[in-house]
Amino acid sequence: MQLDVLYFAWVRERIGLAKEQVTTDAQTVADLVKELSVREERYQAAFQDMTVVKVAIDQTMVSLDAPLKGAREVAFFPPMTGG
Repeated sequence: MQLDVLYFAWVRERIGLAKEQVTTDAQTVADLVKELSVREERYQAAFQDMTVVKVAIDQTMVSLDAPLKGAREVAFFPPMTGG
């Protein structure tokens, strides 16, 4: 399947991209993170601690075990804080 993968804030800074199209066989978000992490060191650095990264599928917050079936977009971002 093809997905648009979006990266925000420091996740984007570590990976060096705001968006990319990914062809994947991943079944869940966790599978996608594993696939991306083995690509290059910059992905591994961004995803090394998934307890501080939030995920959304098609603009809906999800957990790492969420299925990707039917998804068009996956976004990774740090938790937001207000001020």
